[in-house]
Amino acid sequence: MACERILIVEDEESIRNLLSFYLEREQYEVQTAQDGQEALQLTSMFQPHLILLDITLPKLDGYDVCRELRKTLHIPIIFVSARDEETDKVLGLGIGADDYIVKPFSPRELIARVKAHLRRYFLLSHLGTSTPLNVIHYGELEVNLTSHVVKLNNRVITLSIKEFKLLSCLIQHPNRIYSVQQLFDHVWGMESLGDTRTVMVHLSNLRKKIESDIHHPKYIVNVRGIGYKFSPVDYAN
Repeated sequence: MACERILIVEDEESIRNLLSFYLEREQYEVQTAQDGQEALQLTSMFQPHLILLDITLPKLDGYDVCRELRKTLHIPIIFVSARDEETDKVLGLGIGADDYIVKPFSPRELIARVKAHLRRYFLLSHLGTSTPLNVIHYGELEVNLTSHVVKLNNRVITLSIKEFKLLSCLIQHPNRIYSVQQLFDHVWGMESLGDTRTVMVHLSNLRKKIESDIHHPKYIVNVRGIGYKFSPVDYAN
């Protein structure tokens, strides 16, 4: 595999240099951006495999950068921010980030999370390359487990990596009820240092994209007090 490329978006030079040092020591190819607009330009030119993104940036903040990138890209995005309020984390994960690390951070933990996200990203990217096409249909929803293309009414729906993994897990086992912890372990990995509440955030975001009425979902159903399931009722596979 070619050297993984990582884009650091950070306006503080000392933090940019620190992140670059630790990542380059791990043999990653690193580019840096100092503001939101430069981040979007470099993403197009550099084509990173993962982005470390600050929230408080000149010209365009990290939230807006993340929203813009998620329109077309599925690569892992990790917020690295001094903001440690729960609302900031929930917002960041809700708009498509895959993880949230609070400053000051442990370089060892950050590297561990980067490696974990890249490992899962490449696993998903290459999943099924030597196997037949695997497409699941339920009503107007179509999920291609090989190409990771999701369509609703023949229109492509853009999902983050975590959203796709949640959907593919549930849709491959219709009517099986998963607890929040089970979904977290399946998608983020049992070694993950994250918070299980992120499952709720990503499920909510996923529902907004595939459900016609999020107050009365017909695909991803909550089984009160137990967990979630994909409901195939009234649909033929």
